[in-house]
Amino acid sequence: MAGKRSAGLLLFRGGGDGFEVMLAHMGGPLWARRDAGAWSVPKGEYVPPEEARDAARREFEEELGLPPPDGRYVPLGESRQSGGKVVTVWAVEGDLDPDRIVPGTFEMEWPRGSGVTRAFPEIDRVAWFAPEAAGTRIVTGQRVFLERLAAHLRSETPE
Repeated sequence: MAGKRSAGLLLFRGGGDGFEVMLAHMGGPLWARRDAGAWSVPKGEYVPPEEARDAARREFEEELGLPPPDGRYVPLGESRQSGGKVVTVWAVEGDLDPDRIVPGTFEMEWPRGSGVTRAFPEIDRVAWFAPEAAGTRIVTGQRVFLERLAAHLRSETPE
């Protein structure tokens, strides 16, 4: 059986060395008090035959409650996360007001072992970060996407 797969969109604004990326802070009680390593590209799981890019667009809307931006989708490739999941990401330029998000929810037993099921937001906030600040917050296995986006933007900046 194939491993789990996720796809997501890394929204960015600006260019060259002066760009920012939008990251999502993971929701729920397990992430509530964490900052470093608790932010992610808005993404979610998919199962073929759904195409990864279609899943990335769908998940953006499900997680943020807003339609994905139109524009040129720059493939940033794949990365295998520490748990074995393969994440595929595209970068797309756009601007989004973090106050406009309406996150989706998930349910889990909380507190653990209590028998009580509660609903939590999939993400509890989004924010814009310069690459260095994003690198300290994003899940370790997704840092490669920041590096790939920076390389892409440098290659497109006229000398």
